[in-house]
Amino acid sequence: MTAPSTLTRHANLNDLVQILRGEHARKLDVVVPVSQLRAESGRLVLVGADAEITEDGVTTTDGIYLPTAICDDGLADKFGIPPGYLARLRNKNLTSYDQNVNGWLTHEDYAGKNYLVRCLRNDDQTVGVARAFLSDSYKPIDNLDVLMTILEGVQAAGVDCDVESCDLSDRRMYIRIRAEGIAVNALELVKNYRSPFSGKSGKDLPMVFAGLEASNSEVGHGAFSIAPRVILQVCDNGAVSRADAIRSQHLGGKLEPGQIVWSDETQAKNLELIKSKTVDAVRQFLSPEWVQKTVDEMSAQAGIEINKPEDVIKHVATKLRYSEAQQDDILSMFIKGADPTTGGVMQAVTASAQNQTNADTAADMEADALRVLSLAVAYATRS
Repeated sequence: MTAPSTLTRHANLNDLVQILRGEHARKLDVVVPVSQLRAESGRLVLVGADAEITEDGVTTTDGIYLPTAICDDGLADKFGIPPGYLARLRNKNLTSYDQNVNGWLTHEDYAGKNYLVRCLRNDDQTVGVARAFLSDSYKPIDNLDVLMTILEGVQAAGVDCDVESCDLSDRRMYIRIRAEGIAVNALELVKNYRSPFSGKSGKDLPMVFAGLEASNSEVGHGAFSIAPRVILQVCDNGAVSRADAIRSQHLGGKLEPGQIVWSDETQAKNLELIKSKTVDAVRQFLSPEWVQKTVDEMSAQAGIEINKPEDVIKHVATKLRYSEAQQDDILSMFIKGADPTTGGVMQAVTASAQNQTNADTAADMEADALRVLSLAVAYATRS
């Protein structure tokens, strides 16, 4: 029994804003000593915390919260419990789950320690959701604020572009930005390729557009980052270069116990940094020079013909730890793409990314593009 997952794939900007506003209104961030926490029937019980004082009056922050899988991972990490074991206890033995968590919450090694618990309350004051269990040095940068700041940064950079799509997982938010006015001809890269979605030919639609992938985690799964992305005109396959990403870590000073209400000044400084990084990323990555550089890197490895695509795809899938279902879908995309080269393998992986229901999996597959090429070349040319 875990809290339901948050999952939004291929959303438009308006849809994402509405989802984030709904979550924002229900958020509770509280730093609590271990003495004010306990596990009960697989739920996290918060007792004795300071009340929340708002314009509407005084609201207690005590409550019962059902942990997400991400929150359970945080508990496992902080208390040295094997995460797979804790997940098994949640699914099979809640009594032992409670005993393990409570045993460490009351252990002398953790006496006097504080942790940040990020929660979502329910309007009817029933059981809420514990989204994350984090260090009291973690600096939250919320998705809604990040989204609005990214849009401000793009506007400030003065480049004409659009939000192509948005994804939201339990771990991260992803914003994909597309600038069709910044493009290069990539005929050599796509001349043999056919879109597995529409059947259109790369010879007829040979352009590659500039883009960005911005992502953020509210629950401790990595920094805010904004990375260059290129998009193929023929099929909308995207390739991301995370090695070149600009990041902002979620770390800060120790937080005092109690509910966290960030000052306007603190929030303004955090968001101004994100805006500045977004402006830098737009100016650095949304350029014909950057797109051409990426296309040249891909084209240099993409034209090698392969005779046994099943073997090459299996090799790539094994190295990158793709599931059997992913491997099957990649092979299907390769066959439909009709490009029997190492470049066709890369296209099959990035096309398969579009089919993934898990936003994190899809993003990781797009970020694998150049490594897929290298692995395919190494296997296809081995002696």
